[in-house]
Amino acid sequence: MNLMTLENIGKSYSEKILLENISFGINEGEKIGIIGVNGTGKSTLLKIIAGSEEPDKGTITKANRVRIEYLPQNPDYDETITILEQVFKGTSDEMKLLGEYQDTLEKINTNYDDNLNKKLLSLQEKIDALNLWDLESEAKSVLSKLGLNDFNQKIKELSGGQRKRVSLASALITPCELLILDEPTNHLDNDTIDWLEEYLNSRKGSLLMITHDRYFLDRVTNRIIELDKGRLFSYDGNYSSFLEKKMERLALESSMEEKRQNLIKTELAWVRRGAKARTTKQKARLQRFDDLVNKNPISTDDKMDISVGSSRLGNKIIEIHNISKRFDDKTVIDNLEYTLARTDRIGIIGKNGLGKSTLIKILDGQLKPDSGHIEIGETVKIGCFTQDDSHMNTEMRAIDYVKEASDYIETSDGSKITASQMCERFLFNGTMQYTLIGKLSGGERRRLHLLRTLMMAPNVLLLDEPTNDLDIETLNRLEDYLDEFRGIVITVSHDRYFLDRICNKVFAYEGNGKIHIYTGNYSDYQLYREIQGIEFEESQKNTKNESVDSEPKKEKPKNDKKLKFTYNEQREFDTIDSDIEKLEQKIESLEEITSKYATDFTKLQEILDEKASLEKELEHKYERWEYLNNLSEEINASKN
Repeated sequence: MNLMTLENIGKSYSEKILLENISFGINEGEKIGIIGVNGTGKSTLLKIIAGSEEPDKGTITKANRVRIEYLPQNPDYDETITILEQVFKGTSDEMKLLGEYQDTLEKINTNYDDNLNKKLLSLQEKIDALNLWDLESEAKSVLSKLGLNDFNQKIKELSGGQRKRVSLASALITPCELLILDEPTNHLDNDTIDWLEEYLNSRKGSLLMITHDRYFLDRVTNRIIELDKGRLFSYDGNYSSFLEKKMERLALESSMEEKRQNLIKTELAWVRRGAKARTTKQKARLQRFDDLVNKNPISTDDKMDISVGSSRLGNKIIEIHNISKRFDDKTVIDNLEYTLARTDRIGIIGKNGLGKSTLIKILDGQLKPDSGHIEIGETVKIGCFTQDDSHMNTEMRAIDYVKEASDYIETSDGSKITASQMCERFLFNGTMQYTLIGKLSGGERRRLHLLRTLMMAPNVLLLDEPTNDLDIETLNRLEDYLDEFRGIVITVSHDRYFLDRICNKVFAYEGNGKIHIYTGNYSDYQLYREIQGIEFEESQKNTKNESVDSEPKKEKPKNDKKLKFTYNEQREFDTIDSDIEKLEQKIESLEEITSKYATDFTKLQEILDEKASLEKELEHKYERWEYLNNLSEEINASKN
């Protein structure tokens, strides 16, 4: 069933065209992720669909009785009310009824009145009739999962991130056919993002969202819509499918652009040959030449080299000696001892409010530890990218803000890149460079702040939530930069993809200021945690078994039937390791030759189909490997 259709939607702000002739439909059960560079109109498109903004042109057709719930990037709050009251401040009939009930209950608790009591009983009857008590219970459950346990706490007492989570809870529990979320994972820690993935996957109804969390897109969506240079592209499947299909599209467009250039050369030669007989030339052919030349070329996302030089690090970098930090009665860092190595790429993770940003500020010299000290080598040059952009002068032009850091930087080969060229490489074209900062979107400001930090050519980068509000294209460019960066990276992030791509060590905040250090990226850390959990469960079982050893053991009835492999299982068990290795090698070889056929669309499709088939077979082999090895362990245990 089609919920909504958009046809030829257009939207402009002064001279800037955000949306031009955008058309697509939203169907029942679809979970759509919208991606694109910051400033391309993604949030504006959501507002138009939600009905909070009107398009300049085009039509929107909505099916009857389709309810829409919208979570904007910057929701409105009533600071005088409680968390639970804010959650029930939605516009649907159900939320209004529960909101009125909470409001009446609050008034009775403050000043009892018979009329209020009668009203409360009447509201209870209506809630009973609509079976909405489950909704209140779900609201409290969702708030708890989002780390908000004091439902009567006032909104004015919450941080910005906590307020956003209150609005997220309200959006999640509001009954609707289409749920619209703008950056739902911002300000959420990794465990909460995992929970949100499961919640949205099990939720009925359609979903439309903007997010730059690539793992989140991959695990939740079944359709990707990309806004790219004024055009809209729709891809069925999750984020992985989108990457494959976009690669195919870009290869095809590259081939088409190459043909267009060849046609221009042919036509140019014809025009020049007949220059003396201009009056007798075929007007149609001249018009064709003119059309070919003036047609906008199909541009692809060229991967730009942003590898820049950094000053050399000496033998002594940063040494952290037993530092501790408290705020009132809360310990956020407890005796941290660590010496940084040249190759360190450290990801700092943990639940919100535990003190991750505090560690970044201490390393940057913005805060002093309560005890212990930090020694910084003479050659260390720190660049710090923070969450706060309040220091930015909104009346300053973007290029001048970047030039405040430096007019140019040197590349690793000694050549120079100007501030303007660096802006181009971070998606600020000539016009945008001279735009006032106050006119940039939130994501564009974050990108500009990041660019300024990199222009300082540091050799130690401190990044505090660098992925918040940055689009995927900018994240890709940042990750490419960090791949070539010769210094140290220390980053606070909840973006699991970014942590996997960048980090080789994890500093995990695990409560009471204790920071545990793990080698590997975020996935390695998760695996280690799972193993720890399994070992803990086994030790608990063993403890429980030991505690009942004094009781007389009942003799188990003997089972004469021996546990063993079947003939086919034994053959499969003997060869499965080599089978998996061969499949992995085949997939790797296909990945290597993909670029060779980038312009041969037919051959490229054959390779991708074969790769998908092999990956499916490999997944089945992994499942069989797990089953057969578990069975082998049981067989060996039965022999003892």
